[in-house]
Amino acid sequence: MDEVSTVTAAPRTSEPHAGQPRFFARLVRAATSSVLATAISQVTLIGLLWWGATPTVASAVAFVAGAIPNYFVARRWAWNRKGKPQVKGELLPYLAVIGLGALASVGLTTLAGMITEPLEISGFTRIIVLDAAYLIGYALVFVIKFALLDRLVFRRPRHVVHAQ
Repeated sequence: MDEVSTVTAAPRTSEPHAGQPRFFARLVRAATSSVLATAISQVTLIGLLWWGATPTVASAVAFVAGAIPNYFVARRWAWNRKGKPQVKGELLPYLAVIGLGALASVGLTTLAGMITEPLEISGFTRIIVLDAAYLIGYALVFVIKFALLDRLVFRRPRHVVHAQ
């Protein structure tokens, strides 16, 4: 009679993004979340500029208005993270990464405001110029921001062991 041996597989370390959607799905979902955040930011920015806020204040408030819902939507939908976020491991690194986007958007909007001031561009035309500068700054850092969020902030720890 042949003897059958059983081999128990050793536990394996999870992939960096185990339990999360695949890369392309994460990218599309993060981009979709970013579009939602941008829409919220745009309404805020245009409204504040229309009411006479400075480009720096308007763009800073607009960025925060979009960043808050973006964090929760992207965290849950793009990276499948649930539960209470860890402050040191997730929230603080997230704030550092989105700070890059804020600097680019607020900086370019402020620069556009400084340029349009002496040119005496005003009213709706100025709002469009400032809005375009804000969007360009936001778009410039999206890819870098996504890579940092994907590889550093929302990366699953390598030490997680799955039972088989």
